[in-house]
Amino acid sequence: MRIGDLAARTGATRRALRYYEEHGLLPDTRTSNGYREYDELAVNRVENIRRMLSVGFTAEEILHFVPCLDAMTDLDPICPASLEAIARKLSTVQSTLDELTKTRDHLAALVEGSYGESSAGSLREAG
Repeated sequence: MRIGDLAARTGATRRALRYYEEHGLLPDTRTSNGYREYDELAVNRVENIRRMLSVGFTAEEILHFVPCLDAMTDLDPICPASLEAIARKLSTVQSTLDELTKTRDHLAALVEGSYGESSAGSLREAG
């Protein structure tokens, strides 16, 4: 199938498909006139790439999944070649969550402190 057909079947743009190809995620063959040609496995591969991008993996991180991109469905079963990449991503996400939690707690304390002082000052002036 040609790039337009693959785009229509997967919901990806042609530009995204070329991006996947440039990053080594989506192999293609070229016809004699230079058109990209994809096989049926490309549909599943593109859907898996898009799914992985949607959960925060980068194109570079998805390279660890290349051996399994054609066979995976909903990122399951987990490909042994990708377990380390998943573990690294989980660690990164957890670190981000920890930092965001600290930031939220700090901001909440600042807001509570400001409102507490403003309320106390207003009450003193009114009394």
